Amino acid sequence: MIKYADIVNESVVDGLGVRVTAFLQGCPRHCPGCHNPLLLSSDGGTEIGEEELADLLLDRISPIHRGITFSGGDPLAQPDALLNVIFLIRRRNPALDIWVYTGYDFEQVKNLPVMRFIDVLVDGPFIQEQKDLRAPFRGSVNQRIIDVRKSLESNEVTELVI
Repeated sequence: MIKYADIVNESVVDGLGVRVTAFLQGCPRHCPGCHNPLLLSSDGGTEIGEEELADLLLDRISPIHRGITFSGGDPLAQPDALLNVIFLIRRRNPALDIWVYTGYDFEQVKNLPVMRFIDVLVDGPFIQEQKDLRAPFRGSVNQRIIDVRKSLESNEVTELVI
């Protein structure tokens, strides 16, 4: 089972290209200035099966979509369920790229099994004092946009240049 709060069918602010974005419920971080404070509690949202969420997301994909983004809350607060959802998506549509937003640093989560199935990780806590609306695909400039596959292969963080 996995908890989600909402799905946006056509987002252009949650990663490169047009994306389906799933906002997962629950975040242990509670960063001051969080832009999704209603998603912090693990008690909110809708709980469904991982296969059902994968179906909901894939049913929204059209030829204009480049991929699927998981945001929150913090998707890595539900790492096993997220792994199952992403695995099902990859099995049915391997061409989609997967972005995940997390308040954890890459170094803290790089060994989670789900990381092998993520293309891009936007990592790091939101820091209100470092908020920059001009920074693409992130809320504060401390956050990194990481090419997960290259980073895991080289054992060194490789950021995407956007």
